[in-house]
Amino acid sequence: MAVGGILAFFRDIKIEHSIFALPFALTAAILAGGLTVPLVVKILLALLFARTSGMAFNRLADARIDARNPRTSGRALPSGRIRTAEYLVLFAVPTAGFVIVCATIRPICLILSPVALLIVLGYSFTKRFTAATHFFLGLALASAPIGAWIALRGTLDPLPLLLGASVLFWTAGFDIIYACLDHEFDRRAAIHSLPARIGIGPALRISAACHVLSVVGLAAMTFLDDKLGILSLVGVALVGILLLYEHRIVRPDDLSRVGTAFFTINGIVSVLFFSAVALDVFVVRA
Repeated sequence: MAVGGILAFFRDIKIEHSIFALPFALTAAILAGGLTVPLVVKILLALLFARTSGMAFNRLADARIDARNPRTSGRALPSGRIRTAEYLVLFAVPTAGFVIVCATIRPICLILSPVALLIVLGYSFTKRFTAATHFFLGLALASAPIGAWIALRGTLDPLPLLLGASVLFWTAGFDIIYACLDHEFDRRAAIHSLPARIGIGPALRISAACHVLSVVGLAAMTFLDDKLGILSLVGVALVGILLLYEHRIVRPDDLSRVGTAFFTINGIVSVLFFSAVALDVFVVRA
């Protein structure tokens, strides 16, 4: 495959959107303790491999749907810039890479790697049968901080579960917003989403409720771990302000700023919370 095809693949899966989940995984790793540089590298590689595998599988599974949707018809597979056989290779490599990296961390990570892949890959089919598809995507991203915690401690505890739940609702909330762009196509094509099922206005209200639950979960974390203090609470407050702004700029009659809400604000949210926690743990509590 030519270099141009590989570059088209990375543009297709939007590799830069890895920023959404990575900071939350690092947050969990910091709170778990015992972090080393080699382990950080392994966790980051595992997450990048898992996300790349999931996105590649999503593009393969949705190729025919994408070809019918004007917004997605220019993607690499529908447009013919990458052949299906080549895309299968590009899917298989990170999938194998994820399992291999998990095997180098600890046995429980290798044992759970098929479960993680089932969640990450299975999301692609949910839009075919349930409007709760946004929450399945949330579960896929929630596995990042939970997996990072297990990688360090080998156990599953309340703190990573609470962080995972917060990530789940945060993700579901912004995915509902993004799905508003396709609500008309989804209805015609019998694709399930909340905007297609109940309309944009009610869907945005559910999205807002999800983000409230996410902020409440992040705030609750600060009372569950004594390593978290005032800076973490300030971080949660700023996250809440950003999410409020996100819902102010997206309205049922004006979806022109969905891109800003989805891409820019949510990237800032994850980095902001991670930064606040890191400062609390390594500066204030040091």
